[in-house]
Amino acid sequence: MNVLIVFAHPDGQSLNGALKDVTVEILEQNGHKVEVSDLYEKKFKAIADKDDFLVLKNPNRLNYISEQYHALKNNTFAADIVEEQRLVTRADLIIFQYPMWWTDAPAILKGWFDRVFSYSFAYGPGRYEEGNLKGKMAIVSVTHGAENLSEYGENGIKGKVEERLFNIQHEKLYFCGMTVLEPFLFPAGADEETRLKHIQDWKERLAGLKDEILVDI
Repeated sequence: MNVLIVFAHPDGQSLNGALKDVTVEILEQNGHKVEVSDLYEKKFKAIADKDDFLVLKNPNRLNYISEQYHALKNNTFAADIVEEQRLVTRADLIIFQYPMWWTDAPAILKGWFDRVFSYSFAYGPGRYEEGNLKGKMAIVSVTHGAENLSEYGENGIKGKVEERLFNIQHEKLYFCGMTVLEPFLFPAGADEETRLKHIQDWKERLAGLKDEILVDI
């Protein structure tokens, strides 16, 4: 299976960096082909603007979705978008590794979706079950500041964790037709024993990924 890891953390030596490295190691040990798109290392441009297009359909007024459609048809996307779309196209599974900042993903990852998951590439006219990325799978692997998941939920101070992930899992990944597997949630504020257990659980899940996928699809 071809796996793409979209890594969105500014420090490769961070907890998120360690989780990314573990993911690569275990997946490759189990026969998967892995590619990593390190957005901060690439200095990926997060702002969607007219510079995303080599040729503008309408130079006088920017309609971003219309320009995306025109660029895909005419091969006039900027080179960094072309490269990320190639990575997405090759992938059977995409794992998004990032920290939860202010209850959401880092801005660089939002910009990646804005620019890479373009109209007519990732969706349009089909969406949800008929999105253009139908047949691909995704896992959100996210670190959060809570000591444990008890801070989330109906009565938790942080609310329901599903609400924090709805925007990326439902309105981005599923919107574009992808099968969204269970997220991996890592409590960065937990004690060392709990953190080690979560890492071990993640390793075991990755090792059994083929069986999990067969069940989910």
